[in-house]
Formats: sequence, C-alpha cells, structure tokens
Amino acid sequence: MFKVNNLTFGYDEEIIIDNISFEFEDGNIVGIIGPNGAGKSTMIKTILNLVEKDNGEVKYKNKEIKKILKDISYIPQRSEINLDFPIKVLDVVLIGLYPKKGLVKRFDKEDIKKAEEVLKRVEMYEYKDTQIGALSGGQQQRVFLARALIQNSQVLFLDEPFVGIDVKTEGLIIDILKELKTEGKLIFIVHHDLTKVNEYFDQLIILNKKIISYGKVKKVFTEENMLKAYNFKLEKGEN
Repeated sequence: MFKVNNLTFGYDEEIIIDNISFEFEDGNIVGIIGPNGAGKSTMIKTILNLVEKDNGEVKYKNKEIKKILKDISYIPQRSEINLDFPIKVLDVVLIGLYPKKGLVKRFDKEDIKKAEEVLKRVEMYEYKDTQIGALSGGQQQRVFLARALIQNSQVLFLDEPFVGIDVKTEGLIIDILKELKTEGKLIFIVHHDLTKVNEYFDQLIILNKKIISYGKVKKVFTEENMLKAYNFKLEKGEN
C-alpha cells in the first residue's frame, strides 16, 4: 500500500498542496488530474522529497519513502530536462541503473545488454548511439521510459508523459504501462486529457491544491467532482 498522509507544501506564504491524503495498492494505474496550477507536479515532487514538505508523511509498504527512493522511478516533464547536454541514448538509459548500482561502479556487458533490451521494448534500439537532443519529442519520451524500465522499480511517477508526442508513441507508452500494471507495479500519471481518463486509468486523484476526490475512476470521475475542480461540466462521452 502506498500511503500519503496530511501532506502539505507551500512557499512565500502560499499553500500549493494542502493537507493531502490518499492510499493505493499495487497493480494500479492512477491518474492525477486537475486544472493548471492545481499543484499536480508539486505534489509528486513533495512525495519524492524533491522539495521539502511542510507537513505530512509518505510511506510505501510501511517504510518511509526517503528510505526506498531507489525502488521508485520518476519521469519529469520534458521541459524540465536539459536536452542540450551531449549524451547518447544508450547512456541516458544506463543512468537508470545508478540508484542501485552506485555512481562509482562502471557499467559492464550485462548492464549494456539490459539497456539494449529496454530500448528494443520501446522501439528505440536503432537510435542507441544518437544524441538525445537530436530526437523528436516522442522519441525522447520513449528513451526516458526505457530509463525507468531498466530500474525495474515497483512504483513509477510520470509527469505529463503524453504532452507533445505522436499518437503512436502515446499508444506504445500506455501499452507498456498496462503491462507493468499486470506485473503488479503501481503507476502514477499526471494527465490533462480528460477524454482518456476512462481508457487509461484504474484509479484517479482529482486535485486542486486539496484532494477533491480519489478512488476508482467510475466512482470519482463525476460531473459533481469536475465542477468542484474545474468549475465546468463534463461533456457527453467524457464519462
């Protein structure tokens, strides 16, 4: 069970996420939705100790999150990644081994084999020697997913992974994530396209600085909750 309890973060006297609590079991894809400025990305960063929380706790299987970060993968928004850095695709993927292997150990043949295998899984093997900045947005996102896959983490966080990518890449990514779910992984995805909520997610968090609602999509994704979060009604076909 992944549990967040009374999580709060703010700066300059402004509360960004306010007393957030939820819990989810493994084997689920959890969508995180809410309007712009709702605190979705900040919530993830606070959960992962990338920013210092003001209050609250996060635990996974009764262990404090800071003690098991090596078992968690995080793919930030591409806009937050320096794509001008001169690094090849294969090396980007190998970086995913650092949390468990350490920074000082060299990569061996087995590590390279693992990297090549996950690149094949995301259909990017032929680009392994290409500079990451030379790829399209969709290709870059596949590489970042490969980096997460090589970690073999139990929990994955993806922040807006489908922004600025092609339809084929979006389909490939969601198919892989659904495969990971069947393997018992727990996956959190910040998402903005409400038309895909029922198709992509098992569970949902609706956020607007506070938790509006969370739980199974069919229970949570309602007109009432959309009004509370976005101040608009769902169009026919979205629910």
